[in-house]
Amino acid sequence: MSKTALVLGYTGQDGQLLTKLLLQKGYEVFGSSRNFTTDVERKNNPWIKDVKKVTIIPGDFRSVLIGINKSKPEEIYNLSGQSSVGYSFDDPNETLTSISGATQNILEVLRITGSNSKFYNAGSSEMFGETPSSGATEISKISPKSPYGVAKAASFFQTEIYRKAYDINCCTGILFNHESEFRSKNFVTYKILETAIRISRGEKTKLIMGRTDIQRDWGYAGEYVEAMWKMLQYSKTKDYVIASGKAVRLIDFIAEVFKQLNLNYIDYIETDKSLLRPHDIIYSRGNPIKANDELNWKASYNLSNLVCKLLIAFQNK
Repeated sequence: MSKTALVLGYTGQDGQLLTKLLLQKGYEVFGSSRNFTTDVERKNNPWIKDVKKVTIIPGDFRSVLIGINKSKPEEIYNLSGQSSVGYSFDDPNETLTSISGATQNILEVLRITGSNSKFYNAGSSEMFGETPSSGATEISKISPKSPYGVAKAASFFQTEIYRKAYDINCCTGILFNHESEFRSKNFVTYKILETAIRISRGEKTKLIMGRTDIQRDWGYAGEYVEAMWKMLQYSKTKDYVIASGKAVRLIDFIAEVFKQLNLNYIDYIETDKSLLRPHDIIYSRGNPIKANDELNWKASYNLSNLVCKLLIAFQNK
């Protein structure tokens, strides 16, 4: 018989890619989202029609309980919640509620009901803040620099406590930056790709940026959701850092995008100090050695072929 999975946040970037992967593996998939229509209808993904929708409000314990009881999943993937680091400075309360509050509700439902569901919690590199030059591991110091990072750190510790104190089969995937054709408009990579493509088509515009000296560990989201799935295939779950293991400057990402469009980014970029975050991470790099060894998972995309894949997808939108 096929397995059953519940994907909270199935209309987001990771949710869509994970849903596709699970359906390809023969799962019966239930999906919940804060917005069932906008993203799905715009992207018109053919596999979405095979998802059985359930209504779950992350901050409402009762709806979480009803949704889990209705779907009776063997695996739960919590990918929901406010996902913008920048926006978290504007609305830290909503960020904390939608991430930490939702995680708490799911874990408590699993504890109270005695469910055997395995639970995947979406962590983030943002919970580390600055990372060592060698890259953050699962035991690196946690020192977030944003309300988003604080919320992700809280959900990480909540998950760890429920695993150790109540023997809940739960884990956190600590994912570093990962991009795809399903990235939403409020992310800087979307802005860079869309603006560069418009310029390449003759539009007279500029790429307006905040600071570009920051370094991030980028990969392709389609590979990262496979790591999520692998984490729940063991009898006892563990936390893993999922990353490429390489840090790239944002300015180099920009340069590569424009280069592949036969443009010189220097001619089209401007700086706007109003776009600077109140507190930002300068260097972020993951060390995925544990995932490499134990999950047999390794990121294969470098900067050049990641940008190439993204440009092809964005040009065909």
